[in-house]
Amino acid sequence: MIKEFKEFAMKGNMVDLAIGVIVGGAFGKVVTSIVNDVVMPPIGLLLGKVNFSDLFISLDGNHYPTLADAKKASAATLNYGLFINTLLDFLIVSFVIFITVKQLNRLRKKQEEKPDPKKETKECPECLSDIPKLAVRCKYCTAYVESANEVTPRTMN
Repeated sequence: MIKEFKEFAMKGNMVDLAIGVIVGGAFGKVVTSIVNDVVMPPIGLLLGKVNFSDLFISLDGNHYPTLADAKKASAATLNYGLFINTLLDFLIVSFVIFITVKQLNRLRKKQEEKPDPKKETKECPECLSDIPKLAVRCKYCTAYVESANEVTPRTMN
């Protein structure tokens, strides 16, 4: 059972997935920091020195100056400022993932557009060898090949 688990855990896809999760988690932390520490302060300043992390509605009817004060009083709060920050995190991460997937798809499409050498050939009906698609004579048996179905018999010269 341990041997099977090692084989499962060390498969290429599993290792790639683990690396993706770790890098994705780190990327999420970076985006959260960018939103909270770089994007939201200027937006808050433009909107009248508002700190979005302190925007909340107390559900118990009392007024608290900050979210920390409301939490100290164990008040139920609706934290719409934190929701706005989280929503911006999500939008930024989604946009970056969209751009990344779009670029990967573009690169894959370019790889798929490369002509397949097998498709550039045709089969000689007489000797069944692959010959260039535009050839009129087989390079192996020297039969005339006008189309994939027609073969002109060899002539003895």
